[in-house]
Amino acid sequence: MDTVEKIVEDFASDMAMSPFSSGTRLRDMIRAIRACKTAAEERAVVRRECAAIRKAISDNEPELRHRNMAKLMFIHMLGYPTHFAQMECLKLIAAAGFPEKRVGYLGLMLLLDERQEVLMLVTNSLKQDLNHTNQFIVGLALCALGNICSAEMARDLSPEVERLMRSREVNTKKKAALCSIRIVRKVPDLAENFMALAASMLKEKHHGILISAIQLCVELCKASKDALEYLRKNCIEGVARILRDVSNTSYAPEYDVSGIADPFLHIRVLKLMHILGQGDADCSEHMNDILAQVATKTESNKNAGNAILYECVQTIMGIEATSGLRVLAINILGRFLSNRDNNIRYVALNMLMKAITVDALAVQRHRTTILECVKDADASIRKRALELVFLLVNDTNVKPLTKELIDYLNIADPDFLGDLTAKICSIVEKFSQEKLWYLDQMFKVLSLAGNHVKDDVCHALTVVLSNASELQGYSVRSLYKALQAYGKQGSLVRVAVWCIGEYGEMLVNNVGMLEGEEPVTVTESEAVDSIEVILNRYSTDVTTGAMCLVALLKLSSRFPSASERVKQIVLQNKGNVVLELQQRSIEFSSIIQRHQSIRSSLLERMPVLDEASYLVKRATATQATISTDKPAPAVTPGSLKLLNGAVKPTSAPLADLLDLSSDGAPAPTTASTTSNDFLQDLLGIGGVSSSTGVPSTASTDILMDLLSIGSSPSQNGTLATDFHHPGQESKTVTVVPEVIDLLGGLSSRTSVSETKSTPVVPQGMDLLDGLSSNTSISGLENTGYPSITAFQSATLKITFDLKRQPGNPRETTIHATFTNLTSSIFTDFIFQAAVPKFIQLRLDPASGNTVPANGNGSVTQGLSVTNNQQGQKPLAMRIRMSYKVNGEDKLEQGQVSNFPSGL
Repeated sequence: MDTVEKIVEDFASDMAMSPFSSGTRLRDMIRAIRACKTAAEERAVVRRECAAIRKAISDNEPELRHRNMAKLMFIHMLGYPTHFAQMECLKLIAAAGFPEKRVGYLGLMLLLDERQEVLMLVTNSLKQDLNHTNQFIVGLALCALGNICSAEMARDLSPEVERLMRSREVNTKKKAALCSIRIVRKVPDLAENFMALAASMLKEKHHGILISAIQLCVELCKASKDALEYLRKNCIEGVARILRDVSNTSYAPEYDVSGIADPFLHIRVLKLMHILGQGDADCSEHMNDILAQVATKTESNKNAGNAILYECVQTIMGIEATSGLRVLAINILGRFLSNRDNNIRYVALNMLMKAITVDALAVQRHRTTILECVKDADASIRKRALELVFLLVNDTNVKPLTKELIDYLNIADPDFLGDLTAKICSIVEKFSQEKLWYLDQMFKVLSLAGNHVKDDVCHALTVVLSNASELQGYSVRSLYKALQAYGKQGSLVRVAVWCIGEYGEMLVNNVGMLEGEEPVTVTESEAVDSIEVILNRYSTDVTTGAMCLVALLKLSSRFPSASERVKQIVLQNKGNVVLELQQRSIEFSSIIQRHQSIRSSLLERMPVLDEASYLVKRATATQATISTDKPAPAVTPGSLKLLNGAVKPTSAPLADLLDLSSDGAPAPTTASTTSNDFLQDLLGIGGVSSSTGVPSTASTDILMDLLSIGSSPSQNGTLATDFHHPGQESKTVTVVPEVIDLLGGLSSRTSVSETKSTPVVPQGMDLLDGLSSNTSISGLENTGYPSITAFQSATLKITFDLKRQPGNPRETTIHATFTNLTSSIFTDFIFQAAVPKFIQLRLDPASGNTVPANGNGSVTQGLSVTNNQQGQKPLAMRIRMSYKVNGEDKLEQGQVSNFPSGL
């Protein structure tokens, strides 16, 4: 601002003038604008002044042109339009005197840019001024050209700039070099014209010329590969000489900054060295000595010295430096980490994260200092240091690093606990070699920061626990002790409750004691007490409360003597305000009171979860969060490091009917696609397409709707599907209207009873009422309906014998007979069925899983269907058969649409 006023005051007249005339002084206009109290007043002042300037332009008053231009520049800086005076700039530039040209060029650089068409008119004036005998006028033209030069102007005026770069005047030479940078950026093809000039300017002694020349060399390297190779051959020794000279220069007041000789030239030279030495071993060899000298001689107690050292480290890590020089650079960063300045420590951590890919061993030597930065008071340094520690972890140092991080959980800020906990869990999962060590570390994290552990980490832990049979006793005892000391950590509570429910008898009987482990004395009553305390403490937490009720139900089977007390605790929640807990309480009470015969089978331990398949699914879910603009590669078991050496088993060749296999691998592509079409046909929904191997959203909704998963408790008419594998223990899935899944976690392979099945019951009845130990399908004599051929192909025939139950006309018993029409034996035969929501289905075990060839025998299986809309809608069923022929998987499916009317 003062510069603009000074320019105008040099030519301002002292004569008195009327306010806001074209001759108003700049100072008076600024005072008037600053005196305005509102934006409207300011706009009014600017409008009056602009009107006076327009009048002066139309009257062609050359003596006040410079003053008006100064005022227009101030108005422009306030954000008001000034395009109407662009031609005035050109008139001032065309003037003969230096003062007018100075204001004209200043206005040109401020009011115009390279996109303005009027700029083409100034090219001739610039060319004349570049050839002017007055070096100051030449300097004005070079400054203007360096700021607003367009591609056309660059091509027209580059010869004049090249000539001026050979000038003997220091200021002219420096400004010509800076102007050439703009020309090279606008027209990279002109780079070859400046290569030799730039190389020759590196021999100058004046620091201003050297900085300009080095910056020009950097720009040439970016613009042209030929220029890069030329500079490597002809300039590397000169650049090294410049750095050596400036490093050894004694005190010079002209260039001294905090005792450092010209740090700006230092940094520019180092940047150029970085570019020249990158990927070139010969150039790098010329730099090694001088870089080592700069790294060792530069003082680090001043900010200017730290800036040089940081740039030196970046250059060393970017070129083909020797290993010793890289170690020296990383040691400099290590010293930075001990600096009290947070900015220096932060840039050091950033640089170390890049350096770890170059020399991880050298970075490892500073592990202790980096760990201290994790405990820093500055949040940004803590996070960056934690990311660096995560990169430092390997198989050899994982245990000490993990111990340090877990110990820090005790004193870490609450805001930092989430990030710290997530990193620790990732480290433990990624690098654990022993399950015992993995479990110990996870138990510590759950105890100290359980409220910050995510659900997927807890799920992964339970998967490992279910697979580590030899450590289940140790785990339940460790979790029980942690639960007594850290009962307010949510994730710890949920994992401990699940573990006590599954392995409670191991806790009481000290089963599976490890060497050196101290026994724990826990009675059955104390185990139940611990669950009761948690249930009361988390009475409003649906997830934890539900897990407590399931654990109590299982303990009623594990501890028969405590069964009555468990029943009383469960009954206390019959009036719980949380509907889910109230419902579970009623259902579980019924199981304890009325169904003693099946309770032990129903409450068996969870089946072992497939650890490898879970990790594949988890990785796939993680990749699903990546933006669709950058699709992630397909996840395969071989591409993952499975936890604790888990091995991915061969998945079953045939998926179940609705792709509800437990924790196994996803179904094959064709089976998945067929299943989607199957469901759409079953429910009469068409026109929904899905990509190969990826079910569409509509298909997923159909599946969820078909199984009534996630529906509200008030939904009626849910569908029961039961998939039984012949030759295995029977498995029954019971779905009852207005009742959420009884156990909520049983996989499709969960065995309920060896010989018993659970009938589907009407709404309003107890879930397991009427179930006796000898429940079975009665004989099929006196069939009320003729047999029907439900399915027939060239290889397989299925016959249904139908019988309506006398006491319940809605229920129909079906006796299915499977006949092999080929000459090859069918093995691993599986029959599956699905029905709409208004029909309830129960499948009994098949008589076998091998179908003889040529119809010499058959396999039979019982079904029971209940049509809740009898008379309104007929029976409908989709069926699917999978089997093997000579080891080759076969799959057939169809729809049964010829049921007799009235069923």
